[in-house]
Amino acid sequence: MRIGMLSWESLYSTKVGGVAPHVSELSEALARRGHEVHVFTRRGEFGPYDEINAVHYQRIDSDPSGDIIAQMNRMGDAIFDRFGHVQKLFGKFDIVHGHDWHPVPALNRIKAAYSIPYIITLHSTEWGRCGNNFSADYIPREIAHREWMSGYEAAVVITTTQRMKDELMMLYQIPSEKIEIIPNGLVVGSFRRPVDPGRVKERHGIHPLAPVILFCGRMNFQKGPCILVEAVPHVLARHWDAKFVFIGDGDMRRECEEKARRLGVEGSCTFLGYTPSNVKEEWMNACDMVCLPSRNEPFGIVVLEGWDVGKPVVATDAVSIIKNFQDGLLAYIQPESIAWCINRLLDDPEEMERLGRAGRERLEREFTWDEIARETEAVYKRVLNK
Repeated sequence: MRIGMLSWESLYSTKVGGVAPHVSELSEALARRGHEVHVFTRRGEFGPYDEINAVHYQRIDSDPSGDIIAQMNRMGDAIFDRFGHVQKLFGKFDIVHGHDWHPVPALNRIKAAYSIPYIITLHSTEWGRCGNNFSADYIPREIAHREWMSGYEAAVVITTTQRMKDELMMLYQIPSEKIEIIPNGLVVGSFRRPVDPGRVKERHGIHPLAPVILFCGRMNFQKGPCILVEAVPHVLARHWDAKFVFIGDGDMRRECEEKARRLGVEGSCTFLGYTPSNVKEEWMNACDMVCLPSRNEPFGIVVLEGWDVGKPVVATDAVSIIKNFQDGLLAYIQPESIAWCINRLLDDPEEMERLGRAGRERLEREFTWDEIARETEAVYKRVLNK
């Protein structure tokens, strides 16, 4: 099949967040299965075209002026024009696959102009990003409208978990039979590094033997870093030497730093802000456990990253991919509950090792990109056979 993959980001163009590795790694896995994949995306610092790992990157210039809606409207127009030129050069596309709400105007124009069906993967919703709420602002409501529109116009909607499927059905009344669940994935071994945990800790002023709990993600309401900060005193009451490292930036970073000061635990918390990927990978290998205190979590790619390096994961019950007490621990969305889980693991190193090992085994069994590409290909074939 000739597949058009539409996204506002990828690993080899403008890169924003978790959609970037998903788009590039899925495209590469589809190419390994013999398909011709073209990723239509923003140019960023790259040239207009490259073939990387057997995937064609068709990049368009983007204008950063105006609000996000105006930017995505211009991106959609540019991708639609580029799609037409590429189709003249390479031949007609069989199917188009978009990611999140950003390319929806282009997807709908391509469907109307060329009668090509499209698939949409909704990685999260604006409702979830706004803390399980829609604000009265124009922009969030317009984004939500485009999410609804993609669910209406797409041949199939793909999402990553049953929880996200339920959310889409509740918000946009998308029929159950129209939604396929295909999980996110990770290149196995991509986060493993031969690091000395003690030296990594020492470089940041942490005792080499101190247990470190790692938060990695956007510092916003959805991801719940403030809940983890509130859990810190409850952990220190039992494990005085525990340290908490926060990687990520966002509108709640300053609030979390201030909360740590008010609670008197700033000496146990290190806020690194946004870091290069090598620093994140280093801490993934050096930490003792990973924590996801999310209020809403469409998937939780950080869980797979933690499993890749064999670390136990503590998360809230908003993270549905973890099997409680089998490959991680699930807490209520409360500081005391998160602290209970962390303390339980710090009390029992053998359980920490067992959960980390179980997570790695499950990653290698269920979340490889080749398996995800096989499932995605089956969806494409079903759509084209209708």
